[in-house]
Amino acid sequence: MNTEALKTSLRDNPFTRWAMLLTVGFVLAANYYFYDALSPLKSTLTKEFGFTSTDFGLFVSVYSIPNVFFLMAVMGGIILDKLGIRRTGFMFIAFMTLGALVTAYGASDMYRNNGLGYAFMSSFMPGYSPELKMMLLGRFLFGLGAETSIVVISKIIVKWFKGKELALAFGVKLGLARTGSFLAFNLSPILIEAEAGWTVATWFAAFFVTSALLVFLIYMMFDLKLDRQVEHGGLLSKSEEFQFSDLTKLLMNRSFIYVTLLCLTFYSAVFPFLSFSADFFLNKFGMSIKESGFISSLLPVGTMIFTPLFGFFVDKYGKAASLMIYGSLILVTVHLIFAFTGLTPYVMMVILGVAFSLVPAAMWPSVAKMVDETRIGSAYGFMFSVQNLGLWAFPILAGVVLDGTNPEGTSQLDYTYTMLMFACLGVFGLLFALLLKREDKVSGYGLELPSNSK
Repeated sequence: MNTEALKTSLRDNPFTRWAMLLTVGFVLAANYYFYDALSPLKSTLTKEFGFTSTDFGLFVSVYSIPNVFFLMAVMGGIILDKLGIRRTGFMFIAFMTLGALVTAYGASDMYRNNGLGYAFMSSFMPGYSPELKMMLLGRFLFGLGAETSIVVISKIIVKWFKGKELALAFGVKLGLARTGSFLAFNLSPILIEAEAGWTVATWFAAFFVTSALLVFLIYMMFDLKLDRQVEHGGLLSKSEEFQFSDLTKLLMNRSFIYVTLLCLTFYSAVFPFLSFSADFFLNKFGMSIKESGFISSLLPVGTMIFTPLFGFFVDKYGKAASLMIYGSLILVTVHLIFAFTGLTPYVMMVILGVAFSLVPAAMWPSVAKMVDETRIGSAYGFMFSVQNLGLWAFPILAGVVLDGTNPEGTSQLDYTYTMLMFACLGVFGLLFALLLKREDKVSGYGLELPSNSK
């Protein structure tokens, strides 16, 4: 690689570097918007389609099936390391877009009035409505593309920011992603009141994802120019091609295993909770759909503000392993307060947002210290696949626990046992964070040092 070219490449221009971050941040925001767009509408789905809590949990969790059972995030990471950012990113964001459009179609009047596929979806599994089955198909396709697109964007951040403001860049990236969640929890309850009908909310979400595909085309042009500048054509050289032994090396790395298990338990205690949170506030505190959606959006607001700040802290001062411990401890505390007290959820969601800033801001850039850059796609892909095991299982379990601990037809759901389940996940996350910090003293990856040190 031509080091002189590197010195004058696009990534060394701060304006261009951060503009690329904003570009891929828009793609992430669209991804997160669609993921959360139906979360504040659980009661609407029950009214329109007869969804039970278990049905809703299944809808949330089917997103993760491609990444759990088909290891698509792992395969996507391998494909990324072999084919490069541009082709991999376009392919999987296209899958994401297709899934979003199919989901919106499954909820539409066009489909319900004997539209394409309605008769087929009515012909099997009569216990599930045709609407649910088509929406499950769409959610499945969306998940097929969405997680690998996050892996691609993570590698993009490393590509443009390694050796520079890496942790800050990850923090800003996560903050931009949570902007999508914030908008989803606030816009969806408003859009369901549109004159054209409540499905305006689902179509808006689908078209948002479609626009992200177009924005990624803009990024591809800059990525191509950067690769040409550094005499790197986007494909790995023969010496850099993926070997399955690389996964074995990852699995032998105890620090990587601990951070992966922390990723699994921590995200399982946050994202499934967030999917049910609007309904939780509606039932426990008697709030309206709009108000409960707004309170749920306070978590992403907290991450939008605090994640870049914590990323800057990690870049300048380090302490990544310690921040993961503090974030896990806060997570457990908040879930227990939700389970056993009636304290105002406004403050608790902001505090939970702090926890959800501490751990990701420290965790994702830490992986870049443990893994060679040519294998970063495979490493992130493996982590996302393991993470998706929890994102698949725990929304279903949350729905099952809710249905099992509340009499059929009850007007006010009791979420106590569901919240205890999330708190237990937080306890496991805290354990893995402690083990990671202890292991770092042995491995010497320097997780407690500033990002650009080792």
